[in-house]
Amino acid sequence: MKRILFAASVVALSAALAGPALARDQIRIVGSSTVYPFTTAVAEQFGKKSGMKTPVVESTGTGGGMKLFCAGVGEDTPDATNASRRMKIGEWETCNKAGVTDIVEMLIGFDGLTLAQSKAGQPMSISRKNLFLALAKEVPGPDGKLIPNPYKMWNEIDPSLPAVKIEVLGPPPTSGTRDSMHELFMEPGALEFDVLKDLKKADAKAFDAVWKSVREDGAYVEAGENDNVIVQKLEANPNAFGVFGYSFLEENVAKLQGVGIDGVVPSYETISDGTYKPSREMFVYIKKAHVGAVPGLAEFAAEYVSEAATGEDGYLGEKGLVPLPGARHEQVKAAVLAMESMTGDGLH
Repeated sequence: MKRILFAASVVALSAALAGPALARDQIRIVGSSTVYPFTTAVAEQFGKKSGMKTPVVESTGTGGGMKLFCAGVGEDTPDATNASRRMKIGEWETCNKAGVTDIVEMLIGFDGLTLAQSKAGQPMSISRKNLFLALAKEVPGPDGKLIPNPYKMWNEIDPSLPAVKIEVLGPPPTSGTRDSMHELFMEPGALEFDVLKDLKKADAKAFDAVWKSVREDGAYVEAGENDNVIVQKLEANPNAFGVFGYSFLEENVAKLQGVGIDGVVPSYETISDGTYKPSREMFVYIKKAHVGAVPGLAEFAAEYVSEAATGEDGYLGEKGLVPLPGARHEQVKAAVLAMESMTGDGLH
């Protein structure tokens, strides 16, 4: 009976794909560069424990991964995508239109968004208000009106900051880390100005345009989807700063130091207890239609939500992932093991 049901499921999937059943025997995962080291670690453990082929994990950025993931169902599309933010409603709609209607959302834990620098550089601490002034395309002028960003040096913003040129290396618009930079650094910084608070009340779209616009005069440098490139450039230039997830800071702690944000230095403890405010949720999305068609996909998901991986003392903690509280982890684990499809509620 089980063989008949399995055969029927393969036939149904084949029909859905308008072609043969998936011929791939290796899981393919795309998406966020921040989640990449976590998923790679799980993939390696899965390969060792199962004896199956280790999943292929590609770093394409959250936005790029969503495009590939939502392109449809079939062996030329990925089975899962990493995301350093939750799926957007527009991405959900794109997925559904392309036939990707059953998606399993896996919340794996937290990561802090950090501003980091070389250990050879002058240590710095900064408020999100001043970080906004350093990175925004337009900032409030002396009369309160928006003007093109005039600041070239950090100490021009605040005398307590270093007398060095503003140079921040960060993610491109396709990256989930860029979305997080806007939401965790830029928007809170913008709201520190009364004139921008008033603008939000009067014209929300105009306000959004302000905090979502990053300067293009060379002070902010888009460094691509590979965070390791930023690490290398920070090593080469002690006066530069980089924006990436805490996991990369943790991996490179011998070379880099975190910048205190609003008086709190990023660490496993400060992200876990919520005192470090620029923190975010990390996700992996699984294409349910590929479960059973690509060998090991359900087992890979089970390894990811295991206590050994994402539990309080799991091996992903060594990679910089901050785990979910116990009860929340158990809730996520149960939903993933049951392969419950997400509904799209709460997406924006």
